[in-house]
Amino acid sequence: MSVIIKRESGKISSRKHRSHRLCRMAIKREKVPLIRVAIAGDHNLFRESLCALLEFKGGFCVVGQGSNEDEALHVAHTSKPDILLLDLSVPQKSSREVMRELNDSGLSLRVIVLTDFISKSDTFELLHLGAKGVVLKNSGVEILLEAIHKVMAGEYWINRDELQILIEAATESPVEVGPKNSFGLTARELEITAAVVQAYSNREIAEKFSLSEQTVKHHLTHIFDKLGVYSRLELALFAADHGLVQAS
Repeated sequence: MSVIIKRESGKISSRKHRSHRLCRMAIKREKVPLIRVAIAGDHNLFRESLCALLEFKGGFCVVGQGSNEDEALHVAHTSKPDILLLDLSVPQKSSREVMRELNDSGLSLRVIVLTDFISKSDTFELLHLGAKGVVLKNSGVEILLEAIHKVMAGEYWINRDELQILIEAATESPVEVGPKNSFGLTARELEITAAVVQAYSNREIAEKFSLSEQTVKHHLTHIFDKLGVYSRLELALFAADHGLVQAS
């Protein structure tokens, strides 16, 4: 089933209203609330295919679609999705404008950017503009579903290879850093922070410093609390922004 936003004399097409009724019926049948998803991109076939895929997989309700930046904003404000899948095939400048407006709107939706290719500086900028994840279109279906669920759980989603690219972008960018400040981190916590920036897994950090994985998790909990971050990506970006680590 597809949901297409069409503006006809200031009214939304009846097709959308039928879809919303079906979504409400599906939500009533589900014991676990469905994730409300909106899709924005300028290729009709891509949007229709993605819509069909999500509804086939189950657990999702596609509440709206938009083919340009104005429709994306309209859907975000009127359909109140949990997740907006924003395709960067919408002109890139406009996508940034969409991100800025959504970031300032106070809406609780989370944005996942879909793209064929994106540079490290553009990825870094989009995350700072409020995107919660970046997924390449050539990724497998399960990758997209995992990204949506991770973002719904309050995390950022980005694959391991891109994490190091982001840190390189952050440390290459001219950032004004005050006097060096460890923010209360111990020497060991700084070492673990540096390993996170290098995209080490907990197991690899444990092996590197001859620790147990549980001890690594314990250190990360303290690091997150001290810095006020909630994920490894936020920790890595914070460390790069505040000069806690240097690009290797």
